[in-house]
Amino acid sequence: MDEVRLDMKAFFVGLIFLIAVAIFVVIGILLFPLLVLMGWLLRLALIFILLILAIWLLGKFIIFIWEKLKNY
Repeated sequence: MDEVRLDMKAFFVGLIFLIAVAIFVVIGILLFPLLVLMGWLLRLALIFILLILAIWLLGKFIIFIWEKLKNY
């Protein structure tokens, strides 16, 4: 009798594990569009930050050249 209970217990543990995995898979599928959107937003933010940095560096370079020409 104990063997049957142990087999049933193992069956239920396996079943609960498969249900938990299925739940995580469904959550992952539902969150995938959010992850794609976050990736695009991060890409746009990085492009914007690099653009601002490039404009700032260009301004610093122009001021540097201007000062060198003025002192020449």
